Amino acid sequence: MFKKLKNRFLLLNLITITVMMLAAFMAIYAITYQDVKRDIDMELHQVSEFYHKQQDGPRRFEPDDDGASPPDEFQGEPPAGMEDNGWRPERSVSFKLEADSSGTLTSTDSRFDMEESFYQEALEKALTTGKTTGQLKLDGNEWAFIVQPSAAAGNMFVFTDVTAQQGILTNLIYTFGAVALVMLVVIYFISRYFASRSIAPVKEAFEKQKQFIANASHELKTPLAVIQTNADVMLANSEDTIVNQAKWLHVIKQETLRMAKLTGDLLYLTEMEDSRSVMIRAEFDLSEAVETIMLTMEAVIFEKELQLDYDIEPGLTVNGSSEQIKQVIMILLDNAIKYAGTRGSIEIALKKQHQDVVLSVTNTGEGIASEHLHRIFDRFYRTDASRSRAQGGHGLGLAIAKSIVDQHGGKLYAKSELGESTTFYLHLD
Repeated sequence: MFKKLKNRFLLLNLITITVMMLAAFMAIYAITYQDVKRDIDMELHQVSEFYHKQQDGPRRFEPDDDGASPPDEFQGEPPAGMEDNGWRPERSVSFKLEADSSGTLTSTDSRFDMEESFYQEALEKALTTGKTTGQLKLDGNEWAFIVQPSAAAGNMFVFTDVTAQQGILTNLIYTFGAVALVMLVVIYFISRYFASRSIAPVKEAFEKQKQFIANASHELKTPLAVIQTNADVMLANSEDTIVNQAKWLHVIKQETLRMAKLTGDLLYLTEMEDSRSVMIRAEFDLSEAVETIMLTMEAVIFEKELQLDYDIEPGLTVNGSSEQIKQVIMILLDNAIKYAGTRGSIEIALKKQHQDVVLSVTNTGEGIASEHLHRIFDRFYRTDASRSRAQGGHGLGLAIAKSIVDQHGGKLYAKSELGESTTFYLHLD
């Protein structure tokens, strides 16, 4: 499923980028094409105007029977005003043809030594287009032409070589094709990398959801099985008195309370996640809250024969929900009591560090392996599943504590040394 999702994301990304690249190229090509076309039209009209003014000058060449070539250089000065804009006739590869009304070539005017057939072919192709201006291909080169009436009866055809200008457009297409191909390959691998990274949180959440459902089902399955078994025993002895079957009822009640606590914790977690933006915050004394929780748990600590050491810096205040923070402290202390071990010890410290108020709860015991430290705040997660019922609870306490701390913008994490101790750190500002 996630592979298909990643491939769809990758395909959509590539299509989007390809469309954007094509749109950008079309815009660039359109602008470049307009600039090239404007330059061609400008040059063509300049050449045409020059030949118009030279029509009766020394550059006029009438073809004769021996096929004499036109002079190699212009004779005399160019018409006044033609060179003011930077244009020079020697910079333009161009020639002029004149034809009568029937389309017969009557004269040519060119700086280059070309055969008569070349001019004839150019005239025929220009006449074939039926246009007064346009472009045609001749001897492998691109030529732009314009048709204008001549002084004599007939038309004047002016041709100028635009191969270089057309080459700009052709090179632009080839350059874009090469760049687009390279970019698509690079973007493919980049998109594949980020697609995998984008899918990873979704995949992780999905896996956690599956694990959560499996764990919740397991936690409910055991008490339901116990209730069913005890109910069957009672039904098998339906004529017996309630007093004689009290122990079965007691077990049923105990497991019912266990399920009620489980569902209550799950509902609380859901409410915490759905009400992050509506939490009521207030300044309260965290030092006093820690001491209150310690007094509440003092009897339990004494009963389990644990040693309690504490160092509480007085008057430390934080902003948040006092009841929720007290619940976090209660969860951490209860967790320390459960795992402190026989005749173990618990240390509680509350101090100011830089801008944060830091609470640390340390207990002796087996410790937590490093591979479990980043998962102990997951719902239902236990480092030793076989000890779940023996220790009590459902593995939701630390998940609830982490959710509350995240809601307050704080940090909750643990450090542990196997066989020695485990310390939970709570940072609040």
